[in-house]
This record gives sequence, structure tokens and C-alpha cells, in this order.
Amino acid sequence: MDEKLIQRLEAAVSRLEAISVRGGSGVESFGDGADAASDPSIKAYDDLMSQYLGRVSAAAEKIGGQVLDATKMVEQAFSAQKELLVKVKQTQKPDLAGLAEFLKPLNEVIMKANAMTEGRRSDFFNHLKSAADSLTALAWIAYTGKDCGMSMPIAHVEESWQMAEFYSNKILVEYRSKDPNHVEWARALKELYLPGLRDYVKSHYPLGPVWSATGKTVTSAPAKAPSPTAPSHKPGAPAPPPPPPSSLFSSESSQASSSRPKEGMAAVFQEISSKPVTAGLRKVTADMKTKNRADRSGVVAAGEKESRTSSPSFSKAGPPKLELQMGRKWVVENQIGRKNLVIDDCDAKQSVYVFGCKDSVLQIQGKVNNITIDKCTKMGVVFKDVVAAFEIVNCNGVEAQCQGSAPTISVDNTGGCQLYLSQDSLGASITTAKSSEINVLVPGAGPDSDWAEHALPQQFVHTYKDGHFETTPVSHSGG
Repeated sequence: MDEKLIQRLEAAVSRLEAISVRGGSGVESFGDGADAASDPSIKAYDDLMSQYLGRVSAAAEKIGGQVLDATKMVEQAFSAQKELLVKVKQTQKPDLAGLAEFLKPLNEVIMKANAMTEGRRSDFFNHLKSAADSLTALAWIAYTGKDCGMSMPIAHVEESWQMAEFYSNKILVEYRSKDPNHVEWARALKELYLPGLRDYVKSHYPLGPVWSATGKTVTSAPAKAPSPTAPSHKPGAPAPPPPPPSSLFSSESSQASSSRPKEGMAAVFQEISSKPVTAGLRKVTADMKTKNRADRSGVVAAGEKESRTSSPSFSKAGPPKLELQMGRKWVVENQIGRKNLVIDDCDAKQSVYVFGCKDSVLQIQGKVNNITIDKCTKMGVVFKDVVAAFEIVNCNGVEAQCQGSAPTISVDNTGGCQLYLSQDSLGASITTAKSSEINVLVPGAGPDSDWAEHALPQQFVHTYKDGHFETTPVSHSGG
């Protein structure tokens, strides 16, 4: 017989003997933390942390910085859950309010991890986000039954990792050919949950935590009474701010939906169904009809027309932006009437995307990978070098000047475009589609020569010859 099976049988016999000595109770009760810590499920949790979590920590030590800080938060969360598993064996099953108080130490660590992802986005945002989102899997310990509003523990762990895997995959793609330590960290983090935590829950707590029948009880923290010196809300004053968001293990979130009062549209339909359909409706008299009202006419007043005009410096699409996102993409959006937009801190791995700008000028003082101008009107762009392509899409009245080199220039669905090419960019390939009024200006033969303007054709003649069509631009000659 297998030695491990013999050891498990001996441990089971020892536990049954201990139960009979304590009075024959059918449920084991752990008197102190030492007894609970020696339980096979707790020892298995220690093995989980040493095998899987140790691998994540080892990879984080090689990376350091914010990745190491995020990994330490994961370690704290797993350590907090171990302490809760020990206490579960010494505690009776609490009510919803008591459960939220019982799980408070774990919730505080998870909230700290989420706080690391807020604020200015760092270069390791994907690491911070995947670590913080993965900690949601530890909420399996809050499962109290099929009516608690949660998936069963095994399914909850799998579903929670799917949230974090989105950012983990980004790490794998970004660092696959750059740094193997980051790849190892992302893979180790996934294995910590799948199969690590999932298999542990499947083996020991497939139906949730097993509470003690004779242990101590957990009571919820008493609500704080309002301070008598607190100022009261005066009429006309702004309303106080809303309360902070509830925690991950809030007792309200675990209530069944049928036990809560209906809100939103559910409350509306409930009210409609409980009253006559025409209850509360007023009868419309002849003088209330629009055609009989003297204050209604088809003439729009001049003041009303002026009030509807929008400000020239505000875009309905959203607030103006000029920022670097994820360290790879410069975004310039909704700039109106700005003639001094400048991007100077850029490199050949970054791209520039300009969207929804009007009556503005942008200077790109450096070599970039790609530039795209999309849905802009009366926009001017001055750039030096482009590695891939310079693209103009869905624009009107755009002027662009290349001071360096650009292998490809594309103009699509644009009306009115002026392209100024430098001596180094004369070999650029210019592609046009569904566009009109495209003029290309090239430098003259001498340093003091004027620019030479060339209009790109927008009308073509297609002739069928020798089994295929031949396309030539339309040429116009003066009489």
C-alpha cells in the first residue's frame, strides 16, 4: 500500500481518537492556533505558497521596483488568507455583517493593491493591474452557499483570473523578446492561481470554508454614532459627498437580490404593475394643445439662435489631450485654435495619433515610427523623420511639411491637402484614395529657388485594351 495513503489513514485515526477523548462530539474543534495550523489543509496551503508564490517572488526579486512592491502585496494577501483559514476552524459561521468584519484583514490588503494601480500610469501598469486583479480570486473564502450571490469557490478562482489574464498577456507580448524575467513573472503569477489555488480549493474547500460548530462567534463592528458637533446640512447648501465604495467583502453585496428593495427600472415596472394604467394622468384640454397656444410659434428668436451656438474653443467630442500613453503612443485630441502644439520628447519606437483637431498647428521635433491625422479640419503638421508612414484620413484642409524623410505618405478620404516635401523625402511613395485638391510642393533646384507646386490628379480615364483596363489621369490643356 502507498506510504502516503497509510500516513493519511493514521492521521485520520488519531483525529477520531482525539474526538472521542474530548467527549465524542461529531465535529472536530480546534482549541488553539497550534492545533489548527497542523491541519492537513493548512499544511497544503503552506506548500502552495512555497511552491507557487515562491516562484513569483523569485522573479520579482530580479526585476525589483514596482513589480517587487506589487508581489509583496500578493504575499501579504496570501498570508492574510492563511490566518483566516486557521481562524475559520476556531470560529462559528458568522452572519453577513460578521463575515465582512471577519474578512476585513484580507480586504484591507486587496484595497492597498488596488490603490497601487491608481494615479499616474507607470511603465509597469500591466504588472500592477494583473497582480491587483488576481487577488479577487482570494474572495472564494467568502462563499457561504448558493444564495450568497457568488460562484462556487473553484469557478470563482477561474473567473477571477480571467480578469487579470488580460493584463498578464500584455506583459508576455511586450517582454517576450526583451526581458525573460518579466515573462517568468507573468507565467508564475498565472500558475499561482491556475492550477495552484484552484487545485487547492478543489481538494480542501470545494463547497467553501468549513466553520467550527463549537468555536467562538464573530460580531460585526458597532456603527459609529454621528458627532453632536458635526454641522447639519443647511437648505440651499451643496449636498454632502456620497459614501465611499463598499469593500470587496461588503455584507450588502452578498445579499440575495430578492431580499433587497427593487431599484431603477425594476422599481418603475413594479409601481406600474401595482396601479391602474391611467392612474395619475391629467386630461388634456383644448387650450393646452400646442396648436391653440399663443406662446408657441414657428419663428425662432435671434437670442435663442445665439444661445445655441457653441464656443469655438470647446469640442463636443471631449476634452483636449496631448499625452503619451503606455510609453508608445502620443495622442493629440480635440485641440481647437492651438497654434503652438509641440511634441519634442519622442523616439523612433513611438507613434503619433492626431484626432478631432481644428484650426491648430502641431510640431513633432524628432523621429517617430508613424503619424496618423484623423478627422481634422484646417490642421497643420510639421514633422522631421518618419520610419513607417505618414497618413491623413477623413480630413479637410490639411497642410503637412516633412523636414526629413518619409518612405510612405497616404491620403484617404480627404478634401484639400497641401504636402511640403524636403530634399530627403522626394523619393516618398504617395498613395491617394477618394481624395481631392491634393497639391505637393517640392523644393526648387537651387537654395534660393521657389517651391514648385504639383497637383495630383483626381480624375482618371479607364480604357479597355488587349484584355485589360489601362488607367491614365485626365490632362487639361488651355485653349
